[in-house]
Order: sequence, then structure tokens, then C-alpha cells
Amino acid sequence: MKAQLLQTYGDTPDFRLADTDVPAVKPGHVLVRVAATSVNPIDIKIRKMKPVFAPALPAILGMDVAGTVEAVGEGVSGFRPGDEVFGCAGGLADMPGALAEYMLADARLMALKPANLTMTQAAALPLVTITAWDALFDRARIKAGQFVLIHAGTGGVGHVAVQLAKSCGARVAATVSSATKGELARSLGADEIINYREEKPEEYVARLTGRRGFDVVFDTVGGTNLDASFLAAGPGGVVVSTNTRSTHDLSPLHAKALTLSVVFMLLPLITGQGRERHGEIMAQAAALAHGGKLRPHLDRTFSLEDIAKAHDFLDSGRAVGKVVIQVA
Repeated sequence: MKAQLLQTYGDTPDFRLADTDVPAVKPGHVLVRVAATSVNPIDIKIRKMKPVFAPALPAILGMDVAGTVEAVGEGVSGFRPGDEVFGCAGGLADMPGALAEYMLADARLMALKPANLTMTQAAALPLVTITAWDALFDRARIKAGQFVLIHAGTGGVGHVAVQLAKSCGARVAATVSSATKGELARSLGADEIINYREEKPEEYVARLTGRRGFDVVFDTVGGTNLDASFLAAGPGGVVVSTNTRSTHDLSPLHAKALTLSVVFMLLPLITGQGRERHGEIMAQAAALAHGGKLRPHLDRTFSLEDIAKAHDFLDSGRAVGKVVIQVA
């Protein structure tokens, strides 16, 4: 099969298109003929920083996958050859990714693709949807009527989080950096738009909540934005973050009896524990997508041959929503 093999770790996206063996089917897994994958910020971080869970070189990256089941391993009962599936199932540790014509995936991580989404649309959803679902539903346990603030509301995770929060009846505010992005966030369901370049946290908290604060704040930015999230949360509120690798003054949490929860969605892939939950989330997300309540915003689609250009584009910070790779 054809695959894009990462040759070296570092700032330069050093990929080489080459022939390699089709993975052998093994128990508990499905062999997927890959139609599309996507590029996520974690792919960039793995390529540049080589964390402890980075795969050995030459490596096949690409965590998200959408495609067709080619073969089913022993013990798998939920899928059969010909099924169209999607999931976040590789591209790290000893799990080769989706930048190839075929991918071996743990069946626990997969779900049937919603019929009303194309393969490229489906490939944009897994990692960001699992992240947002974990944050909003499993950690914050948001409910109808709550006021939820979602930072970076048109980012990969953020634009899905807006839709998930609306799907359960929450009122949603989203931070954006421009009027154009504000229009997109509103089209996805955001009730209130905050241009963080024009309005300070104290100002939008006063404007939108009468200084009380939000019930739930979802932060995907980290750094000083996590401090802003502490400020924006109301008494007894919940702050959920995907980016907490920094030092912060936690006294605002104490003063308002806040709960801080951290999401690291790759943990089940790294440890092998809790993978069933990812499959469950994908199945529930498929139902939402089928019902018209969840759709990805695709910024740009690249070919498998242009994976280096796709990495550079996402790394430039210009992407809105998701960057997708068409494999077949």
C-alpha cells in the first residue's frame, strides 16, 4: 500500500510517500480501507516535539480515519466487511495512523459513519468530537439552560463544542478573533459572540452574565486564557481545559468554589484502558450528525501527496475548523 512515512522529527514536515506492507488483521481489530483523515494540532506537536508516545520512525501519522471495513479480526462482532466507519484510532505509540491506504484499528475505537456525511466530513470529526464530548458531557455534565462559554469557538474542537452544547439545550457564548469567525460561530449555534481582541473578560462577563459568571467554561487555549477562564466562571462553576501545562494562581478557584477538570483524550489510546468509551461517543456523535445537529466545518482539503503542505497550513494558524486529507 501507499503511505506517507515521517522520516525525522522536527520543525520541517519530513514525509516521504512510499510502498509499505498492508497491516495484518489481528483479534479485536478491523482493517479499514482509508478514504480520508485529518490533521490535528496534536499531529503537529508529535512531529515537532516527539513526546514519549510518539511512534518509532519511519512513522505513519494521522489519528482520525474514515473509510470502509476491509476485514474483521477474531472477536469483533459490531462490524463486517463493507461497513463505512470512522474513529480516532492511531498515529501514535505502536498504532500506525491513517496517512496510508489501509489502517488497522482497534474496533473499540470505531463507529459506523453517519450516512449523511461524506468520508471527508466524517474524517474531520473523531478527535475533536471526543475531546469536546469528554469536556462538556463527561466532565462538566452540562444541562439544558446552563450558560456555557466556549473559547476559540471556530477552532477544531471549539466549533464542535458549540454544536454539542446547543444539542443539549445550553445557552452558548463563544470567543472568536474576528467578525467573520463570529458569523460562523453563530451559524453553528452560538447565542452570544465575544471578540476577545476587543473585549476583556471582565467586560464580557458583565455584559452577558450581569457579573455573575458562566456555569461552565471550556478552554482549549491554555496559558493566560486559563486564568481568564477562572475569572469568567461563576460561583460553583466548572472550568474544563485541554491545555494545562503551565503554572497558575489557583486562588480564584478557591474564592468561587470552582471545579477544574482536565481533558487528555489520547489517554485511552496510549494506555489501552477506556477505549470502549471512545467508540460509544463516536456512535452517539453519529446519531447527532444524522439528525442534523453536528456537522464539521472544513477549511481546506489536501491530497495524501500534499501532507507536508497540510501540516504547514494548520501550523500557520490560518485554518478555521478542520484540515482534511483525501486519501482515496
